[in-house]
Amino acid sequence: MTTERADHPTADIPSFCNGIQYFSEYPSGMARLAASPVIGEGQTAIADPEAPDAVYQTLLGADALRYLTLHMTGAKGSGHPGGFASSADAYAALVMLGHTNIITEVGHHAPGFYSAMFLDTSLETMGIRTVQDLCARFREREGLLGHLSGAIPGLLAPAGPLGQGQHFAMAGALLHPGTLFPVTIGDGGMGEPYVLNSMMHFHTAYPQATNFLPVLVWNGYSQEHHAMVSRLSNEEMIAYWRGHGFQEVVLVDAKDFDDSGQEGPYVDSTRFSLEQRLAFTRAVLQGMDRAARSALGGTLTAFIVKQLKGAGVHTVGAKAHNLYPADTLDKPHIAEGLKRRALPPSAWQIVRDNFRRAGGGPAVETVVTETPLELSPLPALPRQDFAVGDKQVPSTAMGALVAAVGQADRRFVVTNADGNEASAMKNINDALKIRHPTPDPLYNQDPGGQVYEPLNEDACAGLAAGLALFGSRALWLSYESFAINGWPIVQTVSQAMAELRRKTPSIVCMFTAGALEQGRNGWTHQRPEIENYFSAMMRNGNVYPLFPCDANVIQAAYEYATNSFNKAMIIMASKSPLPVYLDQAGATRAVEEGAAVLYESAAGDKGTVVFAVTGDMVLLPVFEARERLEAAGYRVRIVTVVNPRRLYRPGDVSWNTVSEPDDNFMDDDRFNALFDGDVLLGVSGGPSGSLEPVLLRSRAPARDVLAWQRGETTASPAEIMAFNGLTAEAMCQRVEALA
Repeated sequence: MTTERADHPTADIPSFCNGIQYFSEYPSGMARLAASPVIGEGQTAIADPEAPDAVYQTLLGADALRYLTLHMTGAKGSGHPGGFASSADAYAALVMLGHTNIITEVGHHAPGFYSAMFLDTSLETMGIRTVQDLCARFREREGLLGHLSGAIPGLLAPAGPLGQGQHFAMAGALLHPGTLFPVTIGDGGMGEPYVLNSMMHFHTAYPQATNFLPVLVWNGYSQEHHAMVSRLSNEEMIAYWRGHGFQEVVLVDAKDFDDSGQEGPYVDSTRFSLEQRLAFTRAVLQGMDRAARSALGGTLTAFIVKQLKGAGVHTVGAKAHNLYPADTLDKPHIAEGLKRRALPPSAWQIVRDNFRRAGGGPAVETVVTETPLELSPLPALPRQDFAVGDKQVPSTAMGALVAAVGQADRRFVVTNADGNEASAMKNINDALKIRHPTPDPLYNQDPGGQVYEPLNEDACAGLAAGLALFGSRALWLSYESFAINGWPIVQTVSQAMAELRRKTPSIVCMFTAGALEQGRNGWTHQRPEIENYFSAMMRNGNVYPLFPCDANVIQAAYEYATNSFNKAMIIMASKSPLPVYLDQAGATRAVEEGAAVLYESAAGDKGTVVFAVTGDMVLLPVFEARERLEAAGYRVRIVTVVNPRRLYRPGDVSWNTVSEPDDNFMDDDRFNALFDGDVLLGVSGGPSGSLEPVLLRSRAPARDVLAWQRGETTASPAEIMAFNGLTAEAMCQRVEALA
């Protein structure tokens, strides 16, 4: 029987339940199974997954999660209750078994995860103490955002774009052997091709790290339609996972327990009789226990719960996915959904006690990401001071420092899809070895190597970003043209790092073989447009694109990036021998200050021309233009823009809204000394976005930009530069027109 809140004495209702509208009575004979929490004080998990009280209290936990998920979203007429509702039994089982380092790749499951953090009291650290607080803070600024953020107390990682969560689970497994990292995956997200692919490659490279557990929520629907895998049989789904290396696949199908006559392969377990609901819950609890033990015991394992989307909330199928403004708590379909999931007042306390004790305490106190991971100390990096005027390969110079970091920090991982040798960074492979099950000295392969090389940029970026977010050093290396395939998870992690309540090493990326070097491969390898993506993100406050101009500056840039925290550091550089312009002292200043003068004419009577340049190879035509302009009577200053984020005005950047804030910006006097002139010409080997801070602040009366336009097949870097108008002749013509 369901009753209104007013029908219960206030003294019988736990204070945290303030805001709950409906309660119920225990079904006949069930009160005895909820006489006391099955996870006792000082315990971390249930003792026996077959015990009747453990099964019943797991069911109570699942229904509490469903109730709060629907109540929270209904309070705002907004949010996504349906997907999590079909996973509530699996989530409750994990908690009751003491496995609380739970990750998801489904951002739409956020209300359910918030409900779990509310039940275990983690959200009290942000002032959410009652159900009323929970609803008031949902989808509000300084509250509980619509999709998961690792900044929410007790939650390990963000979740928004599909196909990312498994990377965090695998990173956790690497860093914390012996701890289980379940990751819930929606069958709608199974359309993302990288999910199982990335786990298969990871298992091949790290066969001992099986302590992550994919939990497939197979509910038959995606966001607005049937899931693409909805027509698979159980046997076909199991074979699909086995085909990706999973040796143990535990599948619990709600259909096997249905006594309510539901049609179709996907059914709602909350419509079963109580006896069959308990049987289904028992199967989930026991199956999850078996899967967890298998994963922790060294077997690559997956758990699948097959249950209709929206099980136990206001409706089912894709229509359960999200609420609209009309779906409010006073509407009959929402109210009826809440009434069906109502619990007795004392049951709410039972659930809270179990969740609060599971795993050793509230998630905010116990999950691995709530405390910084201790980092191995690094020695002074062996920076080599190349002589000004020499020609050196920037990427190779950086590779020597990467090797030193890896030798000092054995947890450090380098990821690269296209191969370090192709980027003139073989010295990394020589020192750290490619992680591969087949030892082969010719190819620097070793089962214990620190270089991770799946031919998939998503997998490369995902593992590196996951390791950094979870507290360890990592480096993602990529051909610039292919980096866009992996960038979304770095963007996600960058935003998460901006919000974190703890320090974590920055995610460091280095993209080689930019557009100007890749003429003969054609436009497929000439895609520097991603640099505008980084440049737009500079305003976030913790994103730093770095454009070292030579082999000395790239060493300073990598050291700067490696020693930073809670930021995204992206280095762009060439793999060709190029002139050295700055010594190591000048290189350090250029990175820290943002820019440096590479050359300035002694005199000139036709005015001063300032080149503001991002990149290294593109400096070649700039210096050629300098000779012609000087001969024509101009005074020329060439300024390398290494760290453009430093060149913004403080008000341009959200530096004061992020973790580990950095308010170091170049002051006006220094900026004007660098960039004042009669003509300012910005030059970029990539797109123009990186030069925005210079153009915003420049006082030059005449300004313009020459930048990348598009790719083409060419025989040389000079020809691709000419195709894009990046020649000395074009620069001189532009200066004459401006002057």
